[in-house]
Amino acid sequence: MAIPEQFIDELVARSDIADVVSSYVHLTKKGSNLWGLCPFHSEKTPSFSVSPEKQIYHCFGCGKGGGVISFVMEMENLPFPDAVRLLAQRAGLEVPDTGTDEAGRKKRARALEANRQAARFYYDYLNSPGGQRVRDYIAQRQITHRFAVRFGLGAAPDSWDELTRALTAQGFSKMELIDAGLAVAGKNGGVYDKFRSRLMLPVIDVRGEVVGFTSRILPGEEGAKYLNTPETIVFHKGRLIYALNLAKNTKRPNLVLVEGNIDVITLHQAGFDNVVATMGTALTEEHARILARYTKELVLCYDNDAAGKQSTQRVLNILKNAQLNVRVLQLPNAYDSEGKPLKQDPDDFIKRFGPAAFEKCLNDSAGQNDYRLGDLMSRHDLSQEEGRLAYLKEAVGIVAALQSPIEREIYGNKAAAAAGISGQAFAQEVERFRKNRTWQAKKRQERRDLTPAVRVQPRERELRYDNVRSARAEEGVLRLLLLESALFPSVDGLEPEQFSAPALAKIYGLLRQRHREGRSVQLASLAGELTPEEMSRLVEIMEQPERLSNSGQALRDYIEIIETEALKRGGSAEDPLLAAREKFREKKAYDGG
Repeated sequence: MAIPEQFIDELVARSDIADVVSSYVHLTKKGSNLWGLCPFHSEKTPSFSVSPEKQIYHCFGCGKGGGVISFVMEMENLPFPDAVRLLAQRAGLEVPDTGTDEAGRKKRARALEANRQAARFYYDYLNSPGGQRVRDYIAQRQITHRFAVRFGLGAAPDSWDELTRALTAQGFSKMELIDAGLAVAGKNGGVYDKFRSRLMLPVIDVRGEVVGFTSRILPGEEGAKYLNTPETIVFHKGRLIYALNLAKNTKRPNLVLVEGNIDVITLHQAGFDNVVATMGTALTEEHARILARYTKELVLCYDNDAAGKQSTQRVLNILKNAQLNVRVLQLPNAYDSEGKPLKQDPDDFIKRFGPAAFEKCLNDSAGQNDYRLGDLMSRHDLSQEEGRLAYLKEAVGIVAALQSPIEREIYGNKAAAAAGISGQAFAQEVERFRKNRTWQAKKRQERRDLTPAVRVQPRERELRYDNVRSARAEEGVLRLLLLESALFPSVDGLEPEQFSAPALAKIYGLLRQRHREGRSVQLASLAGELTPEEMSRLVEIMEQPERLSNSGQALRDYIEIIETEALKRGGSAEDPLLAAREKFREKKAYDGG
């Protein structure tokens, strides 16, 4: 049983979109709208707009848009019912008891509870006689009991199904354990534990929920060194940041991003409670947007080997437009007794040199531009003309990408001095590079502008229009119905089947059905029935200009275009579209139109 429509309407009325969005994004009023940096993609210039009048948001950069419920769904990665509950809690409303939970909400709740009970099982097992090997490994890694408890460390038994038997005894079905990523279905029909003979590290989100696990194999065992929970209804590696639930409360002015979970625990134990890590996956733009909610400065501290340096460069490219000041902490080289270089990660460094040395490295961390130029210098022989030219070519691209003229001058002079040329000559190359890039962008835009059919197409490939003329009229019908619901009786003769664009037909059919049933047709209330892509397209349609002074005639004109184009697509004398068109004409004559 769905959440009552009356409650959704009241919730939307009490949840002003400007207030909700401003709790996530800094907004500035310009004209009738509010503007800010988009929380869904990285950008330097605000293209994210909030319309208090229409109660919608729309990013002109990435295209995302919707109403207040859609915004919460996107920001918090929640299904519609959970987003409604979060908004209701914010508004001080109690969601009516619908009698039965939605299947998705129940599945999510069961997965979270299964993970919570699994974390308790692993923790208890660690402290039992069977957990001795894992306790020995924790001691070997020099993790104290206090921090083992703080991070909820546990042990997975060296058994095929001990966790499965324990949780099924608590009432969980085997399918629920598989859905939560705690168990795996075998080829012979049996079910066995996902994690066996491992150090277990629960992954806790910023709300304090155990959403999954990461694990480390014990020395001498075979298998993957690190193993995570698979993607589930609650575990999404691309959105999860390990230990952010703890680091978000730090008093330090930044967050430090490292590669390994053990690195995180070691550094927290050493007094650096601002350290986090991604979940065994590369940093994504989604990670960057989440981190930007909790800090203004991010320090990268990856391993000091070649792979770590490559990862640093790749992450810097992802973070170049993030709403973060980014610095890089380079761990110094370490050597063995024979003078051979050693791989060094933060865990190694702390154990070799102590917290004070790491604090100094943290304070001396380089800005990302200094790091880029320094790394570039290390890869080219500047004593040779060929090396200098190669260095300068890449350095020009790095400096030209900087938005601030002051930054371009500062780092341009540094790059020029390193290569032994004048700052003026380097600046000229940078400006030439920028002008050429601007010219190429202008040409691409001109080509798009000269192709109207392309310009009006949705950016999502799956929503593209086959008949642009009909689709534009279909957009007009949707726009008018959303802006002026009194027009719904005028579309009685127009059927979704007459629409050329399937996505627009779906939206039209949904709006018409909801209106006939007396349900809300506010854009915000559609969030549970449209995909994010469909919602974003609907917002783009609403953002297009429409004169409402003669809305009735405009609607009739749009309908006539849709009917005409529908007939062109294969109408015949017996075609039901002809009957629909004739019915509409009779209605116009009856109305005196």
